[in-house]
Amino acid sequence: MTELMQQVYEANMQLPAHQLVTYSWGNVSAIDRESGLMVIKPSGVAYEKLRPADMVLVGPDGHYQGPLRPSSDTATHLALYQKYPELGGIVHTHSPYATAWAQARRSIPAYGTTHADYFYGEIPCTRPLTRQEVDGDYELNTGQVIINTLENRSPLQVPAVIVAQHGPFCWGTDAAEAVHNAVVLEEVARLAWLSCQLSQQPGAIPPYLQNKHFNRKHGKNAYYGQK
Repeated sequence: MTELMQQVYEANMQLPAHQLVTYSWGNVSAIDRESGLMVIKPSGVAYEKLRPADMVLVGPDGHYQGPLRPSSDTATHLALYQKYPELGGIVHTHSPYATAWAQARRSIPAYGTTHADYFYGEIPCTRPLTRQEVDGDYELNTGQVIINTLENRSPLQVPAVIVAQHGPFCWGTDAAEAVHNAVVLEEVARLAWLSCQLSQQPGAIPPYLQNKHFNRKHGKNAYYGQK
């Protein structure tokens, strides 16, 4: 578990390095599927004060080990891990452009090939949580609204959802890939915003070009990069 704590620490430190967080606004987690334990950033601790030993071990039931409390978003992470066994890492940030789309309650359309390289189709925005959901088990309900928004789509084909009036959650097969997707999401959100400034109605990428770019990186016959 020490190795996983180191990986989660390093992944968390990538968030300020890529300017995805301000102060302590964000968190990265990873899960050990064999033991069922999740490792996540402690709540409210500034990144410059973090150490690998500060990462918090959390069981599937939410109980944690250690002197520090886990991130307040722990229940959201656990809900996603429970639903999607293919996930190994999850990131939550308040990165500016992705969060702006969340505050506008707008999904991010697939306008071009940069988007299509990583996300198959639009990056969906959830519906707003109800008063009852917020007053109830808020973080668990946040996870559930993400799951409901994805519906039957593969979470590895759409490795991010933006929660309305809140911000983005991203994921991957491990913590490093989840951070990579969070970095790409912020750039895609920025490009989409710029596109909307240049054209009130920029056209969505045609399906044949979307398929080409996504499948050359992620399909069974992918040929992007080195083997």
